[in-house]
Amino acid sequence: MRKSILLYNTNFEALWSPYLNFRKKEVALKMSKKTGFKVMAKGNYLGSLLSAKVFVEMQSSKALFSSCFINIFLISSSFCTIYLLVLLYLIHASEVANIPDSSQGVSAPTSLEHLVFGIASNQDSWLEKKNYVKHWWKPQQMRGCVFVDSMPGNESSYNDSSSLPPVCISEDTSQFRYTYRHGLPSAIRVARVVPETVALNHSGVRWFVFGDDDTIFFPENLVKTLSKYDHELWYYIGTNSEIYEQNRLFSFDMAFGGAGFAISYPLAKVLAKVFDSCLERYPHLYGSDSRVYTCLAELGVGLTREPGFHQVDVRGETFGLLAAHPLAPLVSFHHLDHVDPIFPNMTANQAIEHLFEAVKVDSERVLQQTVCYDRWFSWTISVSWGYAVQVFENHQFLPDVLRARKTFRQWKKGSVLSESYTFNTRELHIDPCRRPTIFFMDSVSSGRDGIESSYRRDASDGCTLHMASPKRLEEIKVFSHKLDLKIKQLQAPRRHCCDVLPSSQGNVLELAIRECKEEELIHIH
Repeated sequence: MRKSILLYNTNFEALWSPYLNFRKKEVALKMSKKTGFKVMAKGNYLGSLLSAKVFVEMQSSKALFSSCFINIFLISSSFCTIYLLVLLYLIHASEVANIPDSSQGVSAPTSLEHLVFGIASNQDSWLEKKNYVKHWWKPQQMRGCVFVDSMPGNESSYNDSSSLPPVCISEDTSQFRYTYRHGLPSAIRVARVVPETVALNHSGVRWFVFGDDDTIFFPENLVKTLSKYDHELWYYIGTNSEIYEQNRLFSFDMAFGGAGFAISYPLAKVLAKVFDSCLERYPHLYGSDSRVYTCLAELGVGLTREPGFHQVDVRGETFGLLAAHPLAPLVSFHHLDHVDPIFPNMTANQAIEHLFEAVKVDSERVLQQTVCYDRWFSWTISVSWGYAVQVFENHQFLPDVLRARKTFRQWKKGSVLSESYTFNTRELHIDPCRRPTIFFMDSVSSGRDGIESSYRRDASDGCTLHMASPKRLEEIKVFSHKLDLKIKQLQAPRRHCCDVLPSSQGNVLELAIRECKEEELIHIH
């Protein structure tokens, strides 16, 4: 006779049902062997006992599983923490290892001692132009050479080591062809100033700087400008012509030689090795700077433009060009013999010497344009520090003031393009009495409280005066502090602001230049 015993109803979670079924069968089989009865999976007292036993075993398994999971989690967390700490240590150690050693001069700021100059000239020109170089050459700090075609009989008139760079005789370039019609074959000799300057083998060089004998460099500003760049990389730094037509003829991607240009040391070393092969391939080019540019182009290097370099491909009065200088340190100026002296009633040399009086006090601020507005008289005042102040009789919008007034003439007469410039210009008013009143820099002094620069009117222009006319002014005083821009400020420059100060004298206007506040606007009040 078969007897059936009801064990239990399976009502556990679906997750544990396979495990429970297995345990049911296992227990039922054991009881069948002991009792001789066939045990069925039905609900009764014995089934309940068995279910309780299974449940206890299940809970024990759960606890064991949880304990193992916690242990694994703690061990994994410990390993992760140790790994992160080791990783952070290695990163920090790598950064410390990559910090340049100042004792080796690697991290030292770029200075004049890191520059080598190559100046292109010739026997006749150097005797006339060397006085220009005297304004900016610093024999105790600068290195380089003036390259001429031959030495004259009177060498003492050439070499003046106390105020001028040494003179070097250029190598023979007669083996190179020159086929540009109506051009000058000496362009090849001038172009080879680049490899011959590198061949001087000066030590500790970061930059090679090249220019003409009538290029005026502003050394501190040149150093500050080059400091923005990594001298260990390949850089070719300069600027184009101010004339569209000149750039179209020669190249918009070429640094014009008269403005001067700089080549980083590693690039210059490579360029010097391949330069003669480039000269052989380009006999048809006009100038020396074209030959340098094409060879650099073959090396895959493009021009990095810096607006502080100035080719000055204009003629006549450069006032409008200088008074609207870009927002960058003044690096160079060229073609002094083709333009009027930059200050009235002076020779070209006297005018440059006068400008350097301001350069010696605050080189970085020279020609930096600042605009402020006088509420009382409705004047617009534009300060080109160290050079001139313009006072407009009425309010002018800032973008209009920043345009260069066309006081100059085009470089060459001819097509319409010869009067097309690469910067914004503004026509002069047809009535001279409606033009701004100009005050030129008279003196600059530096003291404990800052810098004071004085600007005076040149002469009376015969215009009728009224009560609010700026022509009644005799002097403008500008107060400022020495400008010392950091690298980030050079990379992202911002124009300074100025305030009109109360004046104790009716014929004297006083201004103060300062940094603009964060949200301050330069606008008509």
